[in-house]
Amino acid sequence: MRSGFTLKKMKISFTLLVCAVCLSLGSCIESVSSKSSIAVPKPPQDLGWKFESTPFWFDEFDQNGLPDSSRWSYDIGGNGWGNHELEYYTNALRNAQVKDGLLTITAIKENIEGMQYSSARLVSKEKGDLLYGRIEVRAKLPTGKGTWPAIWMLPTDWEYGGWPNSGEIDIMEHVGYNQDMIHISTHCEAYYWVTNNQKTATKKVVGSSTAFHLYRIDWTPYAIRGFIDDELIFTSINEGTGPEVWPFDKRFHIILNLAVGGDWGGVQGIDVSAFPAVFDIDYVRFYRMIQQ
Repeated sequence: MRSGFTLKKMKISFTLLVCAVCLSLGSCIESVSSKSSIAVPKPPQDLGWKFESTPFWFDEFDQNGLPDSSRWSYDIGGNGWGNHELEYYTNALRNAQVKDGLLTITAIKENIEGMQYSSARLVSKEKGDLLYGRIEVRAKLPTGKGTWPAIWMLPTDWEYGGWPNSGEIDIMEHVGYNQDMIHISTHCEAYYWVTNNQKTATKKVVGSSTAFHLYRIDWTPYAIRGFIDDELIFTSINEGTGPEVWPFDKRFHIILNLAVGGDWGGVQGIDVSAFPAVFDIDYVRFYRMIQQ
């Protein structure tokens, strides 16, 4: 009787063990199944966003004198600006003047605050900021080796950290040693010029320094598209994997500047006879994106 009772107890224990294992396996399978059913975020879809026909922020430069202080501030200084540039940026009329319907930024060969050139860098920060929309700038570029004009954008709030983590949008860049070759680019933590994998496009625009041309971006949650004279040149698509590749979901402001020399602009030297060099801007216009 004793040994039969023990055997019976062993059978019951084995049965309970098998049930426990089955329950455990079922729980694991259910857990794996549950995890595999979690939706993976998809990249944004192109919804064909349109833009308002009337700009909400603009400067037509139709007054004379210094740039409108309600629209523009200045970056001032001569620390090389991260690129070993040779200019000192001022807020002086000789470097940034509005006259006859144009903003003229002039780079001058002169010794100033330990630098070899003076120039200007205008910013719309906290006066003209934008999150998604169309930006148009009509401009005529300077000539000469060493000149480096740019129409570009930086984040207003730097919410993802310092450069390049919070992004940069280059609407137009031109270096004088490569006359008429226009560059449009975006930079971010994953793609930027230091690692030489920035998203970029170039186009030769004959007469970029003898006539005005229209430089534009259309910025939506799906992509940043760059245009020259309304021709699509550049597309940077939101991969949908986070701010490392797409920090362009925060507000940015525009910058207009004329640099001298530097790691890119001065790579083939500087033609001193090209100065004073002049960068003319006819207008700047921001249009809001129409929400879907």
